[in-house]
Amino acid sequence: MTDVISRRIARFAVNLTYEDLPEEVVGQAKRFMYDSVGCALGSMKTRDVNIMRDLLLEMKGEPESTVLGFGDKLPAVNSTLLNSLMIRALDYNDIYWKEDPSHPSDLIPAALGLAEKVNASMKDVIVAIVLAYEFEQRLCEWAKPGVRERKWHHATLTQLVSPIAAGKILGLTEDQMVHAIGINGSHNHTIGCPTAGKLTMMKNTVDPMAVQSGVFAALMAQKGYTGTEAIFEGKEGFQDVYGPAWDDAVLTEGLGKSYRIMECSMKAFPTEALTHTHLSAAIKIVTENDISYDQISEVVITTIARACDILFDPHKYRPESRETADHSLPYCIARALIDTQITTESFSDEKLKDPRLWEVIDKIKGEASVEFEKMFPAKQPSNVKITLTDGRVFEQYLEYPKGDPREPMTIEDLKNKFTALAKPVADEAKISKITQTVFSCEMMSARAFMCEMTL
Repeated sequence: MTDVISRRIARFAVNLTYEDLPEEVVGQAKRFMYDSVGCALGSMKTRDVNIMRDLLLEMKGEPESTVLGFGDKLPAVNSTLLNSLMIRALDYNDIYWKEDPSHPSDLIPAALGLAEKVNASMKDVIVAIVLAYEFEQRLCEWAKPGVRERKWHHATLTQLVSPIAAGKILGLTEDQMVHAIGINGSHNHTIGCPTAGKLTMMKNTVDPMAVQSGVFAALMAQKGYTGTEAIFEGKEGFQDVYGPAWDDAVLTEGLGKSYRIMECSMKAFPTEALTHTHLSAAIKIVTENDISYDQISEVVITTIARACDILFDPHKYRPESRETADHSLPYCIARALIDTQITTESFSDEKLKDPRLWEVIDKIKGEASVEFEKMFPAKQPSNVKITLTDGRVFEQYLEYPKGDPREPMTIEDLKNKFTALAKPVADEAKISKITQTVFSCEMMSARAFMCEMTL
């Protein structure tokens, strides 16, 4: 076999050990695991999660690994799908956005599910999580412009990473890891429409599906199944199919010298990532100046062009579902102006039908800025201008939101977020126990860890 991109990636992944990881990287992996478990617990009553759970329980199969919160035992391939969907369902998990966006925590269940199946240690899980973040984030920097700009969904990138996380837990050899990447990269190319226009439950499901199939690909490779070796750069491979302009060096250059997980953002709001700086600015204006929504005559949001395209299309002014509403900047800003906050409850049926919405949502306009586009993604600039009926004007400019690595969420912020998500389904003692377990997990087996993640 030649030294193609997938082999260089596989070589690093196979050889990385827990002892190689700096203390702060291990700590960051735990923070993202904690945040992800909170998101999963918060999703337990959502319709999409319960439909998927019912379907997978009907399918049954070997009780290999645990469903977060619920405690059901499913085959590892299927628990991965459900756990990943649970983490993703509220659109409240992490975000990395360079040329492409992604939510690397969608991949955490690929490690947890198989680790429980084979009784691996949580040290092994931490290494697999670090690898998942490393390559998911590097892939977001790979295409110029990104695959999202080419009308493909970021699950198209995840398909190349999930077998790495899964394969690390299974202890695949370098050759087997190359095969696993090639197997999964052959059949998970995802069109962009799940996040365009009127959104459905598929918005949060396509990436978990790419994670699930990565687990299956790793299991196939372990059994001796072969996959395409030059999946990245070969004839009719990834680059050949998706067109020109790729920075191949970014995929492997400097591996192990620093870790991308330290550059990933957390979400302070359960909404599409491009809304966050705008929400921070709008809430800052209305809270600091004691402005009521019924005093407002106009709101102008200056943002990057792609945010205008994604977040201000006509469907976003009359959202009928949570999936569309949390990707609608007009809706999110309107709710923030009315409630002075955005929480998971902001997308309840009651909130979606709130008559006060229609008093303010059509007053919100988007304005694309060429200057802001040049600043992105190094910065996520926003200018919010609110004009009141009495003629007063208030303006706020911000360059990045809370949760960005330049303004990270504190451990107190994380605990508050976790508690708010878990409170409807878990008591105070259980919330405290899960918190303690996650932050001391390196001494545990995956089976013991997952036992503590059930309610």
